[in-house]
Amino acid sequence: MDFFDQTGKMAIGSRLRLLTDRLTADAADIYRLYGNDFKPKWFPVFFVLAGGEAKTVTSIAHEIGHSHPSVSNIVKDMKAHGLIADNTEHSDGRCNLVRLSEKGIGMAASIRETCDDVGSAVDSVCREAAHDLWRAIDEWERLLAEKSLLQRVKEARKIREKADIAVIPYEPCHKELFKSLNEDWIKQHWEVEPHDLDYLDHPQEYIIDKGGFIFVATYKGTSVGVCALCKMDDPVYDYELAKLAVSPEAQGKGIGLLLCETVVGKAKELGAKRLFLESNTLLKPAIRIYRKLGFKELSEYHPAYERGDIQMELSI
Repeated sequence: MDFFDQTGKMAIGSRLRLLTDRLTADAADIYRLYGNDFKPKWFPVFFVLAGGEAKTVTSIAHEIGHSHPSVSNIVKDMKAHGLIADNTEHSDGRCNLVRLSEKGIGMAASIRETCDDVGSAVDSVCREAAHDLWRAIDEWERLLAEKSLLQRVKEARKIREKADIAVIPYEPCHKELFKSLNEDWIKQHWEVEPHDLDYLDHPQEYIIDKGGFIFVATYKGTSVGVCALCKMDDPVYDYELAKLAVSPEAQGKGIGLLLCETVVGKAKELGAKRLFLESNTLLKPAIRIYRKLGFKELSEYHPAYERGDIQMELSI
């Protein structure tokens, strides 16, 4: 077990396959012990047909949790060994029903005895073991049905990557980054407007000197994202969340959300009551972030940009 000591739990699939291989190897010998020419892989299909009812391949696959092609191949193999007789249900002309042949029915009694003895043997292992593997498998199947291993890995990856993300205050050295990141996403769909260039060419004068803030996200020490909190001269809104941009290489790591959370947190710290933003519904990831933070769409608005087709507000 040196290999698994080194890999740890991440190799659970490989370890379970080894256990399955060991049990399957014993199973073949067990069937021979009872005088049956029977392959272990046939058992699930044989078991559901042993009750005597003819079934379709689709219903068998659903019942035992196998794919349709897998069941179809097992049925063909069993039929080649004389254990399966099939017929066509002529009521629809398409439904192929599968049932045990006379040979298969005759083998069923012996297989039942085998199953009883195997069940007793497994019970003895359960009694000797400190943990109930059968109940644990039930638990694992339920938990993985609720949330797949893939989804859990994605979440673990985000948590790990989040530790490499930092949000820092804007410095003059970030000026070109602030401009280039924003120009890149704007030019994917639209033209950069004069109003954009006021902020992108002169962030100090148009944002910071007017009481606003810019934040920069870094990933593993590299600057990859920006977002601004702009002071508004408006009777309703105190600040605007604007100029959110994340490098394509760093997207999908939660950086945009973290930047927006930082901006909203700063607005709260400054005593703001209502926050405004303008965007475009083509920018679906950004819109999802805004909604997640609690921004609500305004029913009436007057866009400041030609590309703007949605304006939102957040009550703090």
